[in-house]
Amino acid sequence: MSISRNSYSRKAISVYGGAGGSNTHITRPNWAPVHGDLDLTYGTDLHISDNKKATMQNLNDRLASYLEKVRRLEKENEQLEMQIREWYKSRTVVSNDFSKYFIIIKDLQDKIFMASKLNAKSALEIENSQLAADDFRMKYENELAVKMAVEADIAGLRRLLDDSNLKRMDLESQCEGLREELIMLKKNHEEELALLKKPVEKQVNVVVDAPSTSDLNEAMMEIREKYESLIAKNKKEIELWYNKKILEMEHDVKKYSEDLKTSNTEIKELKITFQKLQIDLESHLSMKASLEETLSETHLCFAAQLASLQEMVSSLEVQLSQIHSDIYSNQQEFTILLEVKTRLEKEIAEYRRLLEGEDER
Repeated sequence: MSISRNSYSRKAISVYGGAGGSNTHITRPNWAPVHGDLDLTYGTDLHISDNKKATMQNLNDRLASYLEKVRRLEKENEQLEMQIREWYKSRTVVSNDFSKYFIIIKDLQDKIFMASKLNAKSALEIENSQLAADDFRMKYENELAVKMAVEADIAGLRRLLDDSNLKRMDLESQCEGLREELIMLKKNHEEELALLKKPVEKQVNVVVDAPSTSDLNEAMMEIREKYESLIAKNKKEIELWYNKKILEMEHDVKKYSEDLKTSNTEIKELKITFQKLQIDLESHLSMKASLEETLSETHLCFAAQLASLQEMVSSLEVQLSQIHSDIYSNQQEFTILLEVKTRLEKEIAEYRRLLEGEDER
C-alpha cells in the first residue's frame, strides 16, 4: 500500500474503503470545530500498500490521536454546556432584575395617573373659578346698573325737592301777600266804617225817618262779621292748604331723604361687594395662574421621567434582543458541535469496523 496527499477538498468528514481495506479515504470538512484543533490529514488520501504492518501502525497512531482529540472535544463540549447553563442562570437573574424596573415603571405610571387626576381637578377648579368670576362680573354689572338707576332716581328726587322748595317759597310769598292784603282789607274796612259813621252822625238831627243807630250798628256788625268770617274762612283755608302742602312736602322730603339714605347705604354695600368680588376675582386669577404653572411643571417633570424610562426600556429591549441573539448563536454552535460529535462517532465506528475486518483477514 502507498500513502499519498491530495489537495484540500470542501467535503464533509467521511471514511470509505474498497474491498480488502484498499483505497480507504479520510477527508476533512471545509469548517473546523469551534473549540479544538483537530488536524486529521486535510485532503489526504490513504492508500493501503503492501506494507500492511507499517500502514496499520500509522493508522493506529492516527486513531489514538483522533480518539484523544475526540475526548478533548467532548470535554470542551461539556464545558460549553456548563457555560451555557451558567449563562442561562445568570440571564435568569438579570430577568429577575427586570421586575424591579417594571415595579418602578408601575410606580411612575401610578404617579402619572395621579398627576393626570390632579391635572383634571386643577382644570376643573380653574373652570369653576372662571365661572365664578363670570358670575361675579355679571353681578357687578347688574349692581352697577342698579346703582346708576338709583343715582338717576336720586338726581330726579333732588330736582323734585328743589321744585318743591321753590313752590314752598312761592306759597310762602303768596301767603305773605294774602296776609298783607288781609291787613289792607281790615284797614280799608275800618276806614270805610269810620267814613260811614261820620255822615250818619252829621245827619242824625236832619233826617227824621233815618234808621236808628242801633240798626246801623247792627248792620255794620253784620257786615263786619260777614267780612271777618269770610276773611277767617279764607285764612283758615289758606292755612289748611299751606299746612297740607307743607306736610306733603315734608312727607315727600322725608321719603326722598329715606330713599336717598337707603340708596347711599345700598351704594356703600355695592361698593363693599364690588371690592370683595374684585378680591375674590384676583385670588381666583392668581390661583389659576399658580395651578397652570404647577400643571406645566408637572407635565415637564413627568415628561422628562417618561423619556428617561423610555430610554431605559429601549436599552433593556436592545440588551434583551442581544441576549436572545447570543442564545440563538450559542444554540447554533452547540447544534453544530453535536453534529460534529455524531459524525465523528459514526466515522470512528466505521473505522473500527474496517480495522476489525482487516484483522480478520
